[in-house]
Amino acid sequence: MSLDSYITLGRSGLRVSPFCLGTMTFGEEWGWGTSVADSEAILGEYLDRGGNFVDTANIYTNGHSEKIIGDYFAARPGRRDRVVLSTKFFGNLHLGDPNGGGAGRKAIVGQCEASLRRLHADYIDLYWLHNWDRATPIDETLRAMDDLVTAGKVRYLGISDVPAWKVSQAQVVAHCRGWAPMIAMQVEYSLLARTVEGELTPMAQEFGLGVMPWGPLRGGKLSGKYTRENAGKLKSDRTGSSDGPTDAEFVVIDAVNEVAAEVGANTVAVALAWVHSQPGVASTLIGARRIEQLTSNLEALDVALTSEQIAKLDAVSKPALNFPADNNRTLAPSLAFAGATVDGQPTKAMPMLTASPARY
Repeated sequence: MSLDSYITLGRSGLRVSPFCLGTMTFGEEWGWGTSVADSEAILGEYLDRGGNFVDTANIYTNGHSEKIIGDYFAARPGRRDRVVLSTKFFGNLHLGDPNGGGAGRKAIVGQCEASLRRLHADYIDLYWLHNWDRATPIDETLRAMDDLVTAGKVRYLGISDVPAWKVSQAQVVAHCRGWAPMIAMQVEYSLLARTVEGELTPMAQEFGLGVMPWGPLRGGKLSGKYTRENAGKLKSDRTGSSDGPTDAEFVVIDAVNEVAAEVGANTVAVALAWVHSQPGVASTLIGARRIEQLTSNLEALDVALTSEQIAKLDAVSKPALNFPADNNRTLAPSLAFAGATVDGQPTKAMPMLTASPARY
């Protein structure tokens, strides 16, 4: 696989790279990011290797991330149109202004115009609702987003970090009213954060949303830098905390290291390859503050995990899911199919059934 082995994102006609370059690190305003020169070098390396999918947000480094990307493409005419450029709205950049952020019509339109200015762009390929605004009716948000599509300022729509029931509501409302639907959903997903498998991922598959995992390395815990010996001693550049992986997380990390040794790859590549192999996953978000980190991430393109290796990682990282996820996965098929094999999956007959036909 390579960055130019493009895939179709969700139920749409948009084709993107299997790994999307996340740019939350572009800019140093938050104290742990990357300089303009290094940001441009990372972006250039990603594009030169065939990548075509770049993701940012209005709030990343207080808007500087968008400006770095915009300046980069403005200096390279003709390259912008070959890239799928996505950004998000919701975050408020105006202290004390209740309409500076969120998902009301005034906020959405204002944020879109500001992002377009910073990006030096006439349009945004994929525009994301970054979070759920509980104070705004979802139909107001959806209509405003649809208006941006109609106006040609936005091509496609996405949703991020929103409960499954709310995303479902949004998709149904958009469908019934003939508005532009969401085509993709961003969620936190990694070997150390798998609870999205309960409702979010199945919901996304049902509604034609491409799943885009963020945080696939769980804040660096799956980067290979943590060991049982240095746990609690290394400080995170982002948070300043020295909290390392827990004992339970090290069980997963140990398994990742074992698989990495088997395939001759780094732990980062194995962790990313596992995420990318999961049902519903479309393009996985990766981030880097240095070229070396980007290169390490992209090694995942060359890793093909066997079914046994995937099963091994699945087993050690199996999450506890909210009801009724496990009930639907285990008990329900046996209740429905009574020992028959359906779609390649065998089931068990319930103990109360006998070989004789039902009596009543």
